[in-house]
Amino acid sequence: MTNNNRNRWIAQGALIAALYVVLTLAFAPISFGPVQMRIAEALAIMPLFTSAAVPGLFIGCFIANMLGGCVAVDVIFGSLATLIGAWIGRKLMHNRWLVPLPTVLSNTIIVPFVLRYGYGIADIPLPLMMVYILIGEVLGCYILGELLGTALIHRKDIIFKS
Repeated sequence: MTNNNRNRWIAQGALIAALYVVLTLAFAPISFGPVQMRIAEALAIMPLFTSAAVPGLFIGCFIANMLGGCVAVDVIFGSLATLIGAWIGRKLMHNRWLVPLPTVLSNTIIVPFVLRYGYGIADIPLPLMMVYILIGEVLGCYILGELLGTALIHRKDIIFKS
């Protein structure tokens, strides 16, 4: 990787991280809790366009969770759920429709346990919390994410040059 490409990759990752933080915190009332829908999850489509999205999404989630006042368990495991989803999503980039799926699944499986054991939310059964998180992830990753992806596909050659 040339120095220019490396710098571009770092800038892309930083931009994705910053967007994730801003979108999560701007929509904080719906970004946190047992029933949540992170607008920032639309960025789960970004591994389709650049490998810089993998660390960008992880760092963005980590910072957003820290600034959002999350407990350490959430900062760590919520961010790891995002990292797992982005990393596997990048591996599936040959099929645009599969890219957000690992993010949906990793958050659906991990986040309810974080809510249960990190925040002590015991009045909602884990399977129901999984359904709540799944709905929010599908709305963010697939509805908003596909709108974003469609817009970017037409500009991919300009925005994500190597």
